[in-house]
Amino acid sequence: MAKRAASAADPLPVLAAARRITHDLMDGLAGAHARRAAHGLRRLFDVPGLGLADLSGSLVWSGRPGPDDVVAQLLEEALRNEEPGAGAALRVLPLHVHDEPAGALLVVGDVPANVAREAADLVIQALERGKLEASAEQAAEAELRALRAEMSPHFVYNALTVIASLVRSDPDRARDLMLDFADYTRYSLARHGEYTVVAEEFRAVETYLALQRAVLGERLRVQVRVAPEVLAVAVPYLVLEPLVENAIRHGIEPRSGTGLVQVDGQAEGNHCVITVEDDGVGMAPERAAEILAGKGSDDGVGLANVDRRLRDVYGPWYGLTVETAVGAGTRVIVRVPRFQPGVLP
Repeated sequence: MAKRAASAADPLPVLAAARRITHDLMDGLAGAHARRAAHGLRRLFDVPGLGLADLSGSLVWSGRPGPDDVVAQLLEEALRNEEPGAGAALRVLPLHVHDEPAGALLVVGDVPANVAREAADLVIQALERGKLEASAEQAAEAELRALRAEMSPHFVYNALTVIASLVRSDPDRARDLMLDFADYTRYSLARHGEYTVVAEEFRAVETYLALQRAVLGERLRVQVRVAPEVLAVAVPYLVLEPLVENAIRHGIEPRSGTGLVQVDGQAEGNHCVITVEDDGVGMAPERAAEILAGKGSDDGVGLANVDRRLRDVYGPWYGLTVETAVGAGTRVIVRVPRFQPGVLP
């Protein structure tokens, strides 16, 4: 027990060891680093042996294992009854993650109950953190799937109708538009990594705009400009096309006459700034705030989704900025760092 007293006097090694154990348990009790976590726990709590078991009863040991017959009996009872057990210099503590059984911790030796409980609490906290991070990743993937699923059936129908009408009168243009449509659907629906580059996002936007010009004809004018120095900037996948789609669907289509959509990408110091602007019907600023908050109708799901993903990746200062007023069009601004650790295409 002297080693534990020394550790208490010098907390830094204890904190470092706890951090390593937490990292090793991120993938759960059956993860690739569970045995390394067991080694770290045994050294940290200075016990002769320590085991980690998942719900199936599969065990990884560090140090001296407990007697096979005693281990099997106490482990089965602990997992079945979800209550601690002890016997023959062995303690078995069931582990609950968010009130659900996750496995058990086994401690060999003459170990006080409070020490064994501390070890179990450390394991539980590590498992809970791993589960929360996994849930966050799943939520991000779900949001990306939601963006992919938002391809407007109305737009698809209109685009294919226009292409079909040109098959005989202008087959070359029909072929070009069909290739554009294939590129658009491939980029929107195919499986991608979490990040891409500005050049690919602008390419997808130009393809989408070519199809929309075919659908809306003279009603739609577009201007696309992007500075060469930002083409290689890594950004979250599908962060730009939903903004352009919203500009056309909710800015240009509802108005009469011709509308203009401008997409611009520039470098401003250490930032890449992309703006999507339309001279359409606009909206009340309060309505824009509701859309970004995910409230109200489903019209702005894409905007809210993009805003949330930007904040998750870059921090709370990097969400969308929306400038708008009724009858004055809408301007959406994306500002991201040109270089961000961990954001790689």
